[in-house]
Amino acid sequence: MKLITVLAALVASGSAQALSIDCGRLLDVKSGRWLEGARLTVSDGKFASVAKAESRAEGEVVDLSGYSCLPGLIDMHTHLTLEFQPHLAILSDQLQANPADYALRSAVYAKRTLQAGFTTVRDVGASDGLDVSLKRAIEQGWVEGPRMFVAGTGISTTGGHGDPTNSLSRELSGALGRPGPRQGIISGPQEARDAVRQCYKDGADLIKISATGGVLSQAASGQNAQFTDEELRAVVEAANDYGFKVAAHAHGADGLKRALRAGVSSIEHGTYMDDEAIALYQKTGAWYVPTISAGRTVAERAKLPDYYSPLVRPKAAAIGPIMQGTLSRAYKAGVKIAFGTDAGVFAHGENAKEFVYMVEAGMPTLAALRAATLGAAALLGKSDQLGSVETGFAADLIAVKDDPLRDVAALQNVAFVMKAGKIYKQPMTPLKPQP
Repeated sequence: MKLITVLAALVASGSAQALSIDCGRLLDVKSGRWLEGARLTVSDGKFASVAKAESRAEGEVVDLSGYSCLPGLIDMHTHLTLEFQPHLAILSDQLQANPADYALRSAVYAKRTLQAGFTTVRDVGASDGLDVSLKRAIEQGWVEGPRMFVAGTGISTTGGHGDPTNSLSRELSGALGRPGPRQGIISGPQEARDAVRQCYKDGADLIKISATGGVLSQAASGQNAQFTDEELRAVVEAANDYGFKVAAHAHGADGLKRALRAGVSSIEHGTYMDDEAIALYQKTGAWYVPTISAGRTVAERAKLPDYYSPLVRPKAAAIGPIMQGTLSRAYKAGVKIAFGTDAGVFAHGENAKEFVYMVEAGMPTLAALRAATLGAAALLGKSDQLGSVETGFAADLIAVKDDPLRDVAALQNVAFVMKAGKIYKQPMTPLKPQP
């Protein structure tokens, strides 16, 4: 076993001396400047110090002197318990796969995400309590994966984007019965409150609602408003009672604006954002999570014969190509942006492609990096713990060989990953011997 792996295990258990890491350069995401020749010390899962590597270090030192180091990345829109496949494969899964099958797959997706440099994710909707269980398994060390903030069962309306009985035959739908608040499906303000309380009972960290239609659901519209104002207010009021933030899936402008007026914390996708919506973002302070990767993916797959069902294909072809332009308008207007990909619509572990799409849309590279660090941490309410390499912050660190400020695609080739002081991925560089 490599000595560095032993050290990582000891650091994780709290039984080792402080571990030091020498970075060729370290990005201070707040100032936007590189600190050349930085030395980080890690103790009890946190950064104990950040300084120049000038004096002799105590104990062993991880040598990343040939690498650019950054804070661990944060993806605010993932679905670690699924990965979309062609329509017929999904139907086959629905008939044959059990929750245990999805749970075992999710362990693979979680590890792939962490190995890609994403040390924290927000998982915004899963069935059967799988995201809550995955989070616990990661926390207990049974599964390798990112730190998770989970929504549990997403909340939708009867026939809405999240209704699992959409498009089923009358026989099957009748046998399953009408899904209700326990399954995240509501009609009316009281059921909306009940669904929020059920999420609390199930162990969620936030609330996710589908304020409009969506692309991949078996329903005709991808953008119609699906909650009444009263239902939205009931969700937000109940969420506030339990200390939850509310993330709202929204494509169409009407449902998007209803959600903003109701007081949600973030809009996911935001495809048909208009000037009035931009003004509401600025008035309410809500965040926008773009998920361009999902848009690019569904637009490309819509060109493949029979990949999507006849209901989904036209929505994917129409909505997907618009999402990158929406980010361009939002950034120029000063809307607050947090990084999110909708991983699960595409392959987990490819999250960093989003940076390339953000920069293509006109967002400066540093701003895109801040969206995945400082911005995402702020939306999580964890600005004092995550998103920056500072004394007292969680020891989340990644390293890449090239300069991501010059070529943001460098973030697709992460060589080193540390989460909470434990090393999960490392280059072949050995530990630096001490004189």
